[in-house]
Parts: sequence; C-alpha cells; structure tokens
Amino acid sequence: MSFDDFLSQRLEQRKAVGLHRHRRTVKGAASVHQNVDAQSLVNFCSNDYLGLAGHAQARQAMSDVAIGEGVGSGASHLVSGHSRYHQALEAALAHTTGRESALLFSTGYMANIGLITALAGPSQHIIADKLNHASLVDACQLSCQQNGKKQFFRYRHNDLAHCEALLKKAPPHSLLVTDGVFSMDGDFAPLRELAQLAKTYNAILVVDDAHGFGCVSKGAGSVSAHQLSPEDVPVYMGTLGKAIGSYGAFVAGNKVLIDTLMQFSRPYIYTTALPPAVAAASLANINTMRAMPEHRQSLNENIMYFKRHIKPLLAKHPAYQLLPSDTAIQPLLIGCTEAAMKISQHLHASGFWVAAIRPPTVPAGTSRLRITLSASHTTQQIDALLRALQAACEAVLSHSEDGAC
Repeated sequence: MSFDDFLSQRLEQRKAVGLHRHRRTVKGAASVHQNVDAQSLVNFCSNDYLGLAGHAQARQAMSDVAIGEGVGSGASHLVSGHSRYHQALEAALAHTTGRESALLFSTGYMANIGLITALAGPSQHIIADKLNHASLVDACQLSCQQNGKKQFFRYRHNDLAHCEALLKKAPPHSLLVTDGVFSMDGDFAPLRELAQLAKTYNAILVVDDAHGFGCVSKGAGSVSAHQLSPEDVPVYMGTLGKAIGSYGAFVAGNKVLIDTLMQFSRPYIYTTALPPAVAAASLANINTMRAMPEHRQSLNENIMYFKRHIKPLLAKHPAYQLLPSDTAIQPLLIGCTEAAMKISQHLHASGFWVAAIRPPTVPAGTSRLRITLSASHTTQQIDALLRALQAACEAVLSHSEDGAC
C-alpha cells in the first residue's frame, strides 16, 4: 500500500462517520455579513464578539505601521523582533487585566503550549477540567510526555468535588487549569470556588480566558467578573483574535512569571514575533474596547434577546436543548451528528452561517449548533435566524421522531 493509499483510507473512514471537515472561502472583511463561496450569508459562527475585526481605527493603525515599518517583524522577540508596538501592546494588556506584565504569543495554541510546558515540572501534577480547549489538553499531554511521567489528571466538567479529590493527592505548586468561558458550552468556570481550592491545596490556578477577555467586566475578562485578584489567579491567558478582532495571544501575570516564560517557554523563544502592524491594530482595538463600552452593551443585549426569543422554538422541539450560557456562545444541543449537519445546511440555504460542531471537538452524542452572537448583529437578524432555525428543525424532525440518527 502506498502512503497516499494509507492516508486515503483514513480520510474515507472519517467520511464514513460524517466527521470529514472542509473549508469555506470568504470574501471581504470579517463581519456579520459575509460572502461565502460566492453566497451572501449572515454570520452567526464568528468569534468577533465585539465586531472589532473591521474597525476603522484598527485598519488605519495596521495600514500606517505596515507602510512605515514593513510587514514582518524579522525575528523572534528575543533576537531583534520585539518592536515598540509589541511593547506598547504588552503594557496595555497588563493594565487591562490588572497585572504587572504581559507577554505576547503568536496564537492562543502556542501560548497554552508555552506556559504549561514551562511551568509544569516533573514533580507537579496538572489538574484540568474535562472540557478545556484542545490547546490546553495538548499542552498538558505534551508536558506529561516531556517529563516522562503520569502527571495529567482531568476532573468532570465544573465538578468541584472531583477537582478537590484530585488536588488532595497533588504535590505543592501543582497547576489547576481551566477555561474561563468554555468554548463549546459557553458557560463560565466556577472561578471563585476554584481559586479557593487552589489556595487550600497550594496549587497554581491557570485560566485560559480566550472567550471571556474583552466581553465581560469592562473587557477585563472572567477573572475580573468573579472579583478575583492576581494573587487568586496567578496565570492568565487571553487571545486577541476573538473579542479584540485581531490576531495573537498573551499571558499576563507578575514580573517573575513573565520572566520565567521568557526564559523557558520554547514557543515564545523560538517563534518569529507577530508583525508590528498586527500589534498596532490590536492596541487600537484594546483602546476602542476600553473607551466604547457600548460594544459590550450591544453584545449583552443581543445575548439576552436571543435567549428570550428562542424559548418558543425550544418548547415546540424539546428534542433540542439550548445549553445554559450567558455568553456570546449559545450552543443548541442536537445530539446526532447527521441531524446537526442537516440543520446547518438548511440554515446555509436560508442565508445564515451557523457551524455544526461534531466529535472529536465535542464528546460523542453531543453534536450541536454553535451559535455565536456579536455586538454587530441586529434584532432583525436574530429574528430572521430564529425563523430559519424553526423551519430547519421542523424539516429535520419530519424525517425522525426525536431528531436522533
């Protein structure tokens, strides 16, 4: 068997169970109106929660810096790639999150790999929520392999008793790792209770707030929303490609933490720095986010409006469940992968882009529509989505008594 035949077998196996992925090509700026494969759609699957990806000030900042200073940074931060724009952005991120310092990474995935592998030594355990983002899971597994021993333990989602049972067996300075807002369920981690457990058992609480930063607590994120201090949550990770509408990620903490990451985080040390123009655009959107709270207000109003007006659909179709979430991520649990895909396809034909999320991204039997809301959506667009969703659900359920495969 040739290597191509070997790979083709794997692909056919994935297609056979309805899990084969493919890309769609978009044209134009990221917005709630998207040209997708030459079709105009209203986008309800973007992470541009505050509608800042196409903000005029960010565009101007990126253009000015790219014209004046070029496109690439030319090197890693520790060689010659750390510009004044990176420095200013790190200072703004530290200030926004109430921390002493911040460190930029090229992606959230790299930030999580970099911080977990740098901080988890062979004597420490890593205690992590079962539904953490894939980047955190991979980071924890890589750290375990790196240290050559079993040290990674997962507790049931938001199950404080299970978490405590694992912490009781952990040595001092073990890492307690959680999302702030869970990317597929949209719910908050019980950060106040987790912080207390970390304090009780001398663990270090690490929060990935990719989907909370910029959206809650005046933009400062879920840690601030829970009124926790930097001492309660020593390690804070956020991304710039979601609510901030740009690209990249960061870790914020005290100066000792940031210096430790600069010395030991391989993804930071050995990666070319973000383009200065991207850093300038991020800084512009950070300033906009802080100066214009109406973006968050519009987002919150849209979240409440959607949750209120989807209730008749849920009452009519009890086979489908809206997971409890007060964030921009509103997951409609379908269960069956085939049904989720068909509803998504119906919506697409009606002019709405809503992603169907399938295993292995979510556990088997929990395929869903991941409906994400933006500050830029109008109530008219939400109403139209709900009408199309009603029709799509009825079309799929007409071929199945309970919507199951």
